[in-house]
This record gives sequence, structure tokens and C-alpha cells, in this order.
Amino acid sequence: MGFASAWPVRAGDVDPYHRLRFDAAARYLQDIAWEEMQSGFFHRTDPAWIVRRTVVDVVRPVHWPDRVELRRWCSAMSTRWTNMRVRITSEDGGLIETEGFWININEFTNMPTRISDEGLAQLARTTDEHRLRWRPWLTDPTPPESDVDLPFPVRATDIDQYNHVNNAAYWQALEQYLVDYPKLVAGPHRAVIEYIAPVLARQHISVRSRYEPGDRTGHPALRLWFVVGGVTTTAVRIGPLPS
Repeated sequence: MGFASAWPVRAGDVDPYHRLRFDAAARYLQDIAWEEMQSGFFHRTDPAWIVRRTVVDVVRPVHWPDRVELRRWCSAMSTRWTNMRVRITSEDGGLIETEGFWININEFTNMPTRISDEGLAQLARTTDEHRLRWRPWLTDPTPPESDVDLPFPVRATDIDQYNHVNNAAYWQALEQYLVDYPKLVAGPHRAVIEYIAPVLARQHISVRSRYEPGDRTGHPALRLWFVVGGVTTTAVRIGPLPS
């Protein structure tokens, strides 16, 4: 079912404990999406997509050295966007389940546009859900500015072909915070990121954070908000994997 690919985990993909980092996993999701587009007709009919939300469920972490297999399929769709699932498994037993909310956009207006008839037929092969709607998961208000806000320098290598900060770059900030909260990734965990507005090259980002030893579900959670000029552009939450 779906589109499959595989490759080895590289040394640059992992933390000092050999765990596959979130930013590397996000690049994997981009890479298999690109491979799938190039393997068929999507690069001709529907070449431009942006990610609105990514959910990463680390059931069993992937470590280096190992080899991963990725399988990608549509789990829900509408005429302009789709949920794309990617399952990452490794030869040593790693398992990461992901789901991304992808929006088809017009290359000239950067606005959502209808998926081609060919594309809709292809996506419908793996799902019966054809009325997908966008509903945000991360709705907690952004905390006020404080002395613990940290700058998030944007490098030239973080900018993608749309002159935006690439979605994988935001996960680097999460990895920076996880250094202080290693228990959040010690067991099965879920990370959710929602992209609210794009960030352009040369804009200045600050990150606000809040760690909750026990949130409303009774579990610890780390929340991040990326802020540009007082506007929240991205929100992140990581905590134990829901049972």
C-alpha cells in the first residue's frame, strides 16, 4: 500500500546518543514526498505543496547505524489538501508513525488550489475519507514576551525554494530544548508542529517556551511558539504518546 523507499540512517541524522533527530525525520518526510512526486505524474500536474501540520509518533526510536524503510500513503483528502501518512520502520525494530497535512498550492499565487483530477484519483486509492477539513490541534495562546525567550537565528541553508524557512529547520529548535528535557523522549512520545504563517529570509525569530510537569491530560508537555514581530508563526507540542 502506498509508495515505499529506503535508505541508511546517516551519522549527521542523529544526536550524541545515536537517536534519529526530529529535524532529520522531517527531512525524510520531505525526501519521500519528493521521490513519490518524481516517480509519477504529480511533478507535472500538482508540483507545489506546503505542509500545514506534521504529527510524529515515536513508538520505538530509530538509532544509528540502522537502515529505514518509509511507506507513504493518503489517509484522508479533500479537493485542495490531503493527510499523508508515512510509516518509518528500521531493521533493528524502530517504528515512527507520522501524518502530515499537505496543501496543494498555485505556484504563481501561493494560494490553495484544486488538486488535478489525475491527482485526486491517485490519492483516493488509499482512502475513503474525501471530506477532510482543517482543524488546528495547538490552540493554547502564546505566552507574553519574557526574559527567557530565545532567539532562533535563521541561516541561509534554512531557506527553501519559496524563500521561506524550511519546515524541517523548526525541529532543530525543538532538539535544542530537548537537551534540558531528555525524559520527554525516553519513552514513546508524540510531537506536533503547526505552521501558522511562513517566515521569510532575514526575518528575526524568537522562541517562547513553557514546560508543564503535568498538563491537562496529567502528562508532562513542552510547548514552543515561534514569534516574528509579535506574530506567532509556528507552534509545537511534545509529550508522551497518547495511549
